[in-house]
Amino acid sequence: MLDHLLVHFIAAIRESFESALLQRQAVEERFQVDVFLGDVSFETSYSLPGEQRPARIRVDLSLDWPTWSQTSYRSWSIGEEPEELPEMLVEIAFRVQGLSQAPSLDRFLGILPGELDAIGGEPLARGGPTLEQVYSRGPEQPEHAIEVSFEGACQIEERYLEHPEQLVAALAPLGRSVASVLVRIADLPFDFRPTDTTDD
Repeated sequence: MLDHLLVHFIAAIRESFESALLQRQAVEERFQVDVFLGDVSFETSYSLPGEQRPARIRVDLSLDWPTWSQTSYRSWSIGEEPEELPEMLVEIAFRVQGLSQAPSLDRFLGILPGELDAIGGEPLARGGPTLEQVYSRGPEQPEHAIEVSFEGACQIEERYLEHPEQLVAALAPLGRSVASVLVRIADLPFDFRPTDTTDD
């Protein structure tokens, strides 16, 4: 079994979200390595239970383990004192898609918090909204989507380097916060396009 801090962090995030009764969208999961820079990234998506696939309301999670964090972690693991403790770059994007018309920005932003608490002392800060229009059914029938991301760097304190199993308890509140936001989003009066029911 691969015993690495990144693997422990991914496992703790999964447990955090699934303990909050969120449903993983397995087809959206990716694990990537940048062969030129050495950065490692992990992406996955979750939704409330019972959502269709692809989910109309979902949260996309991205974790980035930069090369310098790997260098710092390796230095610590062989007994050296790293200049800086390693960090995990985290992005959590709340997305609503399949809309028949553009949503109310004020209403959507009004139910989102200004930040999300993770670990490492610095919360994930909310970015600006992104609105999309997709014309997959022609210019007369655009499909709309809205997305807002929370981003930040989670410094991995030495206690988690020594006892990575403690990440599960440390990240548990994040899963509950994300689930709470998804419930509030689902309560908004969106106008969705009808689901295609054409047989293959």
